[in-house]
Amino acid sequence: MNHSSLLQSLMAKATSLTRSGNLSGATAAIQAALQRAIGAAVPPETPADAAPQAPRRAAPPADVIDGLAREVPTAAKAPAAAPTAAPATASAFASTSAQAPAASAAAGSAFRPAPDTGSPRSAPSHATDIPEPGSFIRARHSEAAGARDYKLFVPPQQAGRALPLVVMLHGCTQNPDDFAQGTAMNDLALAQGFFVLYPEQSAQANGHRCWNWFKQGDQQRGAGEPAVLAGMTRAVMKQHNIDPRRVYVAGLSAGGAMAAILGDAYPDLFAAIGVHSGLATGAATDVGSAFAAMKGGSMSHGGGGLPGGLGGGLAASFRLPGQAAVAPAPRLGSAPPTIVFHGDADKTVSPLNGEQVLAACLPSSGASTALQAGQERRRSDNGREYTRRWHQDSAGRTVAEHWVVHGAGHAWSGGQSQGSYTDPKGPDASAEMLRFFLDNPA
Repeated sequence: MNHSSLLQSLMAKATSLTRSGNLSGATAAIQAALQRAIGAAVPPETPADAAPQAPRRAAPPADVIDGLAREVPTAAKAPAAAPTAAPATASAFASTSAQAPAASAAAGSAFRPAPDTGSPRSAPSHATDIPEPGSFIRARHSEAAGARDYKLFVPPQQAGRALPLVVMLHGCTQNPDDFAQGTAMNDLALAQGFFVLYPEQSAQANGHRCWNWFKQGDQQRGAGEPAVLAGMTRAVMKQHNIDPRRVYVAGLSAGGAMAAILGDAYPDLFAAIGVHSGLATGAATDVGSAFAAMKGGSMSHGGGGLPGGLGGGLAASFRLPGQAAVAPAPRLGSAPPTIVFHGDADKTVSPLNGEQVLAACLPSSGASTALQAGQERRRSDNGREYTRRWHQDSAGRTVAEHWVVHGAGHAWSGGQSQGSYTDPKGPDASAEMLRFFLDNPA
């Protein structure tokens, strides 16, 4: 069986077993088929000309597919072994399992964060508890929907002015320190004056620390992870002098998919969103459909196919080779301004997903709002070529951008090599997202 036929067979089998409720069987079937068809381990995806990455972590446990962990007790997982090449099942299908977080989050950055304050604590609730400007603190947010740890970069205050807030959602296997180091967002925050919030996914919620973008219970307003993340954002806004009109969210891979969900679920909270190497809201509703979506399969919800009315604006533009793209379905509401980054050599999350995110944030063809489109192709100062498309409203405001980074894989464009999943050769996604965000206040 050739590679394309194998992938289609695996997706069909996984979907069938998943829909019958047999997640364990779906995992076992995929692993067995891969072992028979591929056999020996193969090296994980790494851009041929990318800068050296941090030391690799041991291969992910066998209960991980596409970086999506089965619902198993954390204690049942084997401790990490010595670094090794990921097996075929991981390198072909894990969303962010090929590289480990940086060994030290403080090494190599122009701005070195203040030492960690220790174990997670409750967020400051009194004026005397507010951390010193320029510090990088750890805290914890708890509410009815759940609890998560986070880190917060507090910039030097500027004469009592309310400052913007950027929420940054890491990818699978990453953590706030690693993500801050790789994206260098704290460096920008120090220079330009804004807060940066890094929520941390727990191993209890997902064994591979992926945000659960593929679960229906985590795709709607007022429930699951979106509720926890929105509540955390609001709590930080109450504790610090933050401008409510300039609150933004961005993420990588699984974090990018969750950023898209937050933009759809909480357009009243987030003024604009950034999706890097991620997927559109509702691209999947279980493990089987997540497997298909990441590889470029198709899934259509029609109108309002997800809880809470989400999903009506999702394009069904995923397609397999030889299949025609399907036009996006009309949205139920307007999405916040959106900027998308995606490498066209990404073998983990198909670049078609970037097209899907862009299509989902634009008005439907029957909408009265007319947007003017533009396009340019250039080379970044660091060496990679890219194509940038943009859409402007009648007032000349850019409300959507799509950056296709040519030759880039599954990595944060323009990031620092000290962090995991970065491509230093690409255009600076952090700087461009910040520029786009600040141009789009609520």
